[in-house]
Formats: sequence, C-alpha cells, structure tokens
Amino acid sequence: MKLRSLLSPALAAVLAIAAGSVARADEGMWLYSAPPRDQIKKKYNFDLTDAWLDHLRLSSVRFNSGGSGSFVSGDGLVITNHHVGSDDLQKLSDEKNNYLRDGFFAKTPADEKKCVDLELNVLQSIEDVTLRVNAAIPVGATGAAGDAAVLARRKITAEIEKESLAKTGLRSDVVTLYQGGAYHLYRFKKYTDVRLVFAPEQGVAFFGGDPDNFEYPRYNLDVCFFRVYENGQPAKTANYLKWSTKGAQDGELSFVSGHPGSTRRLLTVPELEYIRDNQFPYQLALLKRGEVLLSNWGNRDAENARRAKAELFGIQNSRKARDGAIAALHDPEFFGAKVAAEAAFKKDLADRAVGQEALAAFDRIADAQKAIAKIAARQRLLEGLTAFNADSYGIARHLLRAGDERPKPNGERLREYSDARRESFEEQLFSDKPIYSDLEIVTLSDSLTFLVEQLGPGDAAVKTVLAGKSPHARAAELINTTKVREVAFRKKLYEGGAAAVAAAKDPLIEVARAVDAEARSHRKALESADETKQQAQAIIGKARFALEGAGNYPDATFTLRLSYGPVLGYEENGQKIPAHTTYAGLYERSVKQGNKGDFELPERWVKKKSALNLATPFNFVSTADIIGGNSGSPSVNRAGEFIGIIFDGNLQSLSADFGYEDKQSRALSVDSAGILEALRKIYEVPSLVNELVTGRR
Repeated sequence: MKLRSLLSPALAAVLAIAAGSVARADEGMWLYSAPPRDQIKKKYNFDLTDAWLDHLRLSSVRFNSGGSGSFVSGDGLVITNHHVGSDDLQKLSDEKNNYLRDGFFAKTPADEKKCVDLELNVLQSIEDVTLRVNAAIPVGATGAAGDAAVLARRKITAEIEKESLAKTGLRSDVVTLYQGGAYHLYRFKKYTDVRLVFAPEQGVAFFGGDPDNFEYPRYNLDVCFFRVYENGQPAKTANYLKWSTKGAQDGELSFVSGHPGSTRRLLTVPELEYIRDNQFPYQLALLKRGEVLLSNWGNRDAENARRAKAELFGIQNSRKARDGAIAALHDPEFFGAKVAAEAAFKKDLADRAVGQEALAAFDRIADAQKAIAKIAARQRLLEGLTAFNADSYGIARHLLRAGDERPKPNGERLREYSDARRESFEEQLFSDKPIYSDLEIVTLSDSLTFLVEQLGPGDAAVKTVLAGKSPHARAAELINTTKVREVAFRKKLYEGGAAAVAAAKDPLIEVARAVDAEARSHRKALESADETKQQAQAIIGKARFALEGAGNYPDATFTLRLSYGPVLGYEENGQKIPAHTTYAGLYERSVKQGNKGDFELPERWVKKKSALNLATPFNFVSTADIIGGNSGSPSVNRAGEFIGIIFDGNLQSLSADFGYEDKQSRALSVDSAGILEALRKIYEVPSLVNELVTGRR
C-alpha cells in the first residue's frame, strides 16, 4: 500500500507544531507519509519516489525489545545490532551456553534457535485519524473536566484500533504525533516466530565497552542476524535490502530507516526545565544506583555476571546517554537558544489575531507541568514501578489489573489491556523466559530500600508494602513465596479473572493490590495533565502554522521514520576525524590498551588477524538525524542498497533529544563491507555470506 503524503493544506495547519522554524540542514526524523521530498531534491538532486520509499519501508523492521532492523534476504533474514538482540541472546543462554558472551552460528536451518518472546513488526500502512479522534472529545473538556477528555480519547482510540484489527488482521496502533496535534493509525504485519541465526562474541560486538561507548573513532561488529518464520517455514519476504559489497563511500548521501524512540524537541521551556531539574536527575540517580548494584552482584561469580550482563549493559548505556542529554540542558548557549526562540515566537503571537489563544495555551502547559511535578515522586515509585524493580512484580501487577480491566468495555480499559493489544500482551505475559529468583531478590530489595528512602519509614504505603520487615527480608519473602514465575499459574489466574486472582492469595499479587488504588490515581492525574498539554500544543501548532507555514516533522514516537545525510567526518579539538575506521585501527586500539578488559579481542580474532584485509572499512559516520531506538536501523545509499547498520551516536549527538546539530554530531554505523570481511575471514560462514550477497539462502 502506498503511503501518500497526508499533509493537505488544511491538515498542515493542525500538524505544523515545531519548536522553531522549519527544519534546517539535514535535520529531521521524517514520517514516511510526509517525506522531505523537496529538501532532498533541492540539495541532493535525488527523487524520493513512492516505489523507493515503499520498498525501504517494507524492508524495515521494528523489534518489540526496543530497536530496529531490516530484511536482507528474500528468505526472512533480518539484521539488527548485537545489543538489540542481547536480551534474546540472554534468554536463550544458560550456565553451559553463554551466547551473549561467546556468540552463536546456526550451521543448518535446524540449528536456528527460536527466540522466547520476540516480536517483529513491519509497517504496512498509515491512516490519518485526527479528525475522528478529536471529534470524540467533549467540547471544553479541559481543567477539571479533563478526565472526561482522557476517557473519551481512550475510548475512541480503542475503538479505532479494534476496528482496524478486525478488518485487516494487522497489529493496529493509534500514534500521537506533534504532542497531540495529530493522530495516525499505524498498521503492522507481526512476526512472532523469530529464530537466531548468527551473533559474534560480545567482546568484538561491544569492543571498547563503556569507556568507548558514544565515542568515535569506534571499532564494533555490533550485528546480529535473525530469521522470521511463517507456518514453520522461513518467511518469503519480497522486500529486502540488497547488500552492498563495497559499503559506504565518503561523501555519498545515505538514508536511515528506523524507529527512533522519543525526542523532546517540541516541548515548551517549562517542560524542558522540569526535565532538566527534576526528571533527568531522578533517572540518573536510579541508573547509577542500579549500575553499582548489578556490577557488585555480577562480580561475585561468573554465573551472576552472565545473568546480569544484558541488564547492566542497558543501564550503563542509558546512564551515559542521560549524562550527555542533561549536559545539553545545562549548556547556557544551547538552553538559551530554546528560551530565546520561544520568547520570540510569543512576541510575534502578541500582535496576531491567532495569538491570544496560543499564549493562553502556553500558560496551560506550564500549569499542567506544575501539577505533574506535585505527583511525580509517588507516581514514579508506585505506578512507574521504581519501587518494585523485579520482573515477578510486573507479572503480578499485570495479572491483578488484567482481572480488573478485561470485564470492562474495551474503550474503558487501560490501554495496554485493550482488545487490539491482547495478542501481543498475552505473548509477553505467558513467555517462559528465564527469571532468576536470586537476582530478583537483589533488585527488589534495593528498590524497596529506595522506596523507604524516598517516602520515609512512617509512610502508609511503605508500612503496607514492608509489613514490618526490612526491605531485604521482605523482598526475599515475596520472591520466594510467589508463584507468578510459573507460566501455568499465570494462565490459570488470567483465564479465571479477578475471582481467581483474589482466591490465589499470592503474596506478590496482594502487595500489588495494596498499592494499586493509589498507583491508579497517580496515573489518572498524569493522564489528565498530559491531556491538557496535548490540547494546548495543538492550539500552539495551529498558530505556528499561521505564522511560519508547514514543513516540520514530529517528535519521535518509536514509529518508522526516515533520516538522511552524507557519510562525513568532522573536526574535533583541531583534529580531523575521518568518516571511516578500519580493521587496522581495531588491532591498534587493542594493543594500545594492552588487549585487556573491554579491549581484549576474542581468541579467534587474534588467531585470524593475518587473514583479514586490514584496510577494510569497519565503522563509519554520517550526519543522519538519529536517537535511541534507531539502533539496528539500516543505512542505505541512493540505490536503496544496504551499506551499513546504525549502532550508536558520538558524544556530540547526545543533545539530539532536544535539537539537531550537524557540525560534530554524527550517527555511527557498521560498514557492510566490514561485516562481510568478518563473516568470510574470521567466522568462515560461507552460507551466510552467500545469502547476503545473493539475497537467497
């Protein structure tokens, strides 16, 4: 299905919400339904045709674990990052087989390992449903009446999604764009039979570890291959990316097709101040706490380290990313530009007919943000689960809430329990992924300690949760006595509904029940404040369109976007940084660091060094606009050929959450030529190489 532009002149007035003027340079995480055709034609003399875009869209894949990927053969072969696949590698591993650390290759189709609960999505179509959503909202439902608007929006969203699922059989998600200025229905083809084909050792996939993370030059083989199956056979994928054997060329135009998670470029100054002064400091404190906790526990023995490895990596990665993002908000020049742009826009509004309503909307956003700040501490702890850091608790709460929510009309349920999401929800709920009770006790004990630290031992919720015991003793008691880690038990309670859940008297479920009323109340208050902000942002967007016209992209929403920019080096501290690194640089970096710790190469890489062409390009950078969630996104050239895979950004790119910069900010990719060289010379897997080169197994 072709995704024609949805930006008619009338609709553009609704969508044109932006933090400043129209996008500049190669900025933008663009909707496939509104691609930057004119900008690219004018600057690069390249036509984004419907056929070109459709092929790239249908070749692009979203991982439910929070990353991107792409089809690279007609037999369902998918490439993503090693770190995107790390959670699945961890779930497939055990004490005898550590696939995350040691890697894996399926020598025959029968050896491909089925992943536990991995879901891949491919975008099939986009439909604008803005008018239908907004028409369902009661007129004037703001402020004290905001709850009615929240419920009305939830009801119409569930209705649209359920209708779409019944009509098409496709996963159907209504996506909020432009902070509430538009609503689009995204339909996805879903794959749940996904099997591991190949993964390198983590030592080369994440060479340099945390010290080199978000740095450049880099030397990472951050790749992982999976295969999707349908009806027990490899899926026949008509759309896949032809593999470029020569890789990325310096200066050439490249495109990135992926699923950026979230950005905050369209927020107002009070919202950014809240993130800077409240939200990010809180998150950083938790991340650093978790990093110390898991590092210490993992250092006790090798099995502990294996069990904690994937989660620890995620925490370290997030911690470094947050450090960089908050640094941008503390930069007077960067933040000052945000403040100045908003002030200039408000000044323009003051003299315009459309201005007074928009200025009042800015005030409503500021008031709503203050309301969020008042409930934030308890909302994060009880509804956001920072007080209950354990997979077992998450399962327990889902069983409790599913029992309460499922009897309700579809449109009145919490969104995660709607009919359109039921299949994916149940696949996750009944997953038999390994959950380690000893690690659960460690993390739950620490988060319960955090709960006491935040609210005090005399708080009613703290007393209820701890039941007169210490955080460690209570955590051990709850984890050791709950039965929610048994899949059969979960199915019995889920099918039996609220009565079965209550009758089970499971201790962990009962703790969730004890705090659920308060947790729900905080969620309700947050949703009401967000509704106020969404309506206000829509008003501001209309005013901005009247002043500046259309031509912008919405903030990222973990939906498919197109970015672009040339393969290009940069200058830092007076030194020119080339666009490419090579295998020679990998070995030089390892030797310089004593081939120890994060810089120790896997044994096979040491033994087979002489087989490599050390001049082969390994990693490269481009000016493409990316953010977290783009990990695993394909980089393609004008011909639509796969020339690399996004795996990171450099330090200068960490401000991308709030704005785009192309002087030094860069997107990092593993070069397609470098991947082939490693598969041929180091891993000696000719069948996989042949499939990539020919497009067939």
